Amino acid sequence: MPNTPASQDLIDSPYARRRLILAVVLGLFGCSCMYVVSVVLPSVQAEFQISRSMASLPYTALMIGFGVGGMLMGRLADKHGVRLPLAIGGIALFLGFGLASMADNIYSFALAHGLLLGLLGAASAFSPLLADTALWWNKRRGIAVAICASGNYLAGAVWPAVTQQMIDHIGWRNAYLTLGIVCASVVLILSRWLKQRPPVMQTTATPAQQASAVLPFGLSLNRAQLLLCLAGLACCVAMSMPQVHIVAYCADLGYGAARGAEMLSIMLGCGIISRLVSGAICDRIGGLRTLLMGSTLQGIALLMFLPFNDLVSLYLISALFGLFQGGIVPSYAIIIREYFPAEGTGQRTGAVMMATLFGMALGGWMSGKLFDITGSYKSAMLNGLVWNALNLSIAIWLLWRVKNLGLSIKPLIGSKTVQT
Repeated sequence: MPNTPASQDLIDSPYARRRLILAVVLGLFGCSCMYVVSVVLPSVQAEFQISRSMASLPYTALMIGFGVGGMLMGRLADKHGVRLPLAIGGIALFLGFGLASMADNIYSFALAHGLLLGLLGAASAFSPLLADTALWWNKRRGIAVAICASGNYLAGAVWPAVTQQMIDHIGWRNAYLTLGIVCASVVLILSRWLKQRPPVMQTTATPAQQASAVLPFGLSLNRAQLLLCLAGLACCVAMSMPQVHIVAYCADLGYGAARGAEMLSIMLGCGIISRLVSGAICDRIGGLRTLLMGSTLQGIALLMFLPFNDLVSLYLISALFGLFQGGIVPSYAIIIREYFPAEGTGQRTGAVMMATLFGMALGGWMSGKLFDITGSYKSAMLNGLVWNALNLSIAIWLLWRVKNLGLSIKPLIGSKTVQT
């Protein structure tokens, strides 16, 4: 298949569906490192004899690299197609997992995660695939992008439990080496089927864009962008506490790391459902209201971790947390599509996604640091609630401004118009 722009006839076609399936599988294997690092946290902490906050450093480095790498890989895909960044990502996954498995201290372990697994590896299997998928779909673009984004959460549902089993039987170093071989091979093989460049598509302004011209929410472009980035940072600081530390939390409570890995798999598996359902809801009520709904529910789920810590309750709360928070991050892309000028949509979306990933990195480290200071995760949960309240406040304020401006929101997909 030639590496040239495709015909418009291939949009919404069976070929587009095949690419979407490949994108989901690539997300499953390409983003594996984002979730296995939480599973090995107790083992790495014990072997290197370091504090909980130091043991959280590889996750922080990975998420920062993932955020920056998403923008770099996205630009590379714009110029050369998605196959090239995926090929680079496959090689980086092999080298990253392999070098991490041979690390003799936490700094080299973190460096492998930040530069190879995050910046070049996982980053190639998320933002470039989302952008590529959006160009192959028109009528069903919203659900297609939601399905593609779910590949990332599918990795979170599958790999923690699988990795914990490997750690129990062959140790974390051999588990990492195995993951590097398997994940890199799948990404490199499947990337060969994505030679075809996407067709050039026309973008149209939404009613909210037309009404607000170049002043989203009645604010300057830079100020509106900054607020969305702050909102993304805040929601993901809150989101990171259970996702990064649930395995260690269960180990501290005496339930064992395996139970924590199961909870993480359940949490992220339910996140797939949340991401798909929230995408459908977003088509009807708009991005801002979806963000407000997700932020409120995430705060409720996080609050539930405080009074309940028995095994059954933790399984249930983990499932609820996944169901409540999965649609928050994709809603930012819809908000940008609804309110900002069409020009520069990819760059603006990439900036907000980078802020969310920085939030995950910051939150993972903060939770570990607060645990080291207090000897308990209660303060980390309270810290997450404060950041969640900041996200909720921004969403409420922006929705209030939209209402005062009298804007009418027409979602990207669907025919209904929502009057705020």
